[in-house]
Amino acid sequence: MAFDVELYWLVVLIDHENRCPMVFSNVLAEQPLTPIFMVLSKYTAVPEIEECYKKFMKRDDIDIILINQNIAEQIRHVIDADNDSPLPAVLEIPSKDHPYDPAKDSVLRRAK
Repeated sequence: MAFDVELYWLVVLIDHENRCPMVFSNVLAEQPLTPIFMVLSKYTAVPEIEECYKKFMKRDDIDIILINQNIAEQIRHVIDADNDSPLPAVLEIPSKDHPYDPAKDSVLRRAK
């Protein structure tokens, strides 16, 4: 199935290694070859996460970035500095190991 760029939103995910394959296993066959997710392990350095996040923010074809809230906390300074435009929207999601904390969510803080 071919996608018209104007007709869909591209969602990317920055998450731990156990969730990325499950979420995007059926999407990869439909998308272009450019990466649409970053798989993290316990050895992933914060500068690598920051670099990937900045690459996703610069892409014109990405509309939503899903990021674990605990990962977002590690690069909070980058998220807060880059968030002057509504797209791509950065949505912080809970992880299995860390509960969601609305007080830390950058979108909810801006809405208040």
